Amino acid sequence: MPHTPASAGDAFQPCALIPIYNHKDTIARTVHALRAHGLPVVIVDDGSDEATRAVLKTLAADEPTIQLIRLPRNGGKGRALTAGLIAARDTGYTHALQIDADGQHNAGDVPRFLAEGRAHPSALICGQPIYDQSVPRARLYGRYVTHVCVWMETLSFTLRDSMCGYRLYPLEATCAEIDRKPLPARMDFDTEVAVRLVWRGVEVRNLPTRVIYPENGLSHFHMLHDNLRISAMHTRLLLGMLPRAPILLWRKRRRSAWAA
Repeated sequence: MPHTPASAGDAFQPCALIPIYNHKDTIARTVHALRAHGLPVVIVDDGSDEATRAVLKTLAADEPTIQLIRLPRNGGKGRALTAGLIAARDTGYTHALQIDADGQHNAGDVPRFLAEGRAHPSALICGQPIYDQSVPRARLYGRYVTHVCVWMETLSFTLRDSMCGYRLYPLEATCAEIDRKPLPARMDFDTEVAVRLVWRGVEVRNLPTRVIYPENGLSHFHMLHDNLRISAMHTRLLLGMLPRAPILLWRKRRRSAWAA
């Protein structure tokens, strides 16, 4: 059942948004950490197995501020996030804090994301990862290829890390972009939505945050298939940048003039 935000007159009404697929061992800890900061939680179950479904059912029954959305089959992270963002908007929230279900992200930084979002309510607040030794080297180096592509696609260094799934979305602009054109269904979602919001003129603010790769953590990143999807996405976004180049360059020049 949808949960109405407590203070309808408040212009900043955030929730947390967690897409989940079979992370039964870590989801409760993640939810409790978010609830400790007073955030209502929207969970999108992307066709998880029975064990995970049982954990989610118990969580939702014990905590009335959890809105549980079940997708009938696994469709990918992007599809789950799209469903969750639309549901959060329709429930009445103004912002959604995306966070992974596997404990990779530091829930202690939730107040920092919320403070930044409250101060800049129209901005996309992106986590800028600070990694420790747990990060796989191949994944770390591969990110730099995407960073360079994104800088070309936006003609700016605005997005410091477009792949980090820890971010606060302004729901009005984000859902308007979803309504304009559907977003990717899988791991290429995070980067494409960020680039398209920059194209839309949404301000980006980057927030450094510690990110870990838990020992024996469950990852749904498929090296071959997801890298192929990401390559196709960058080709599509680079082509999409070309007709937008004049307005992107104009915005960049205007920002430089304001900063001078």
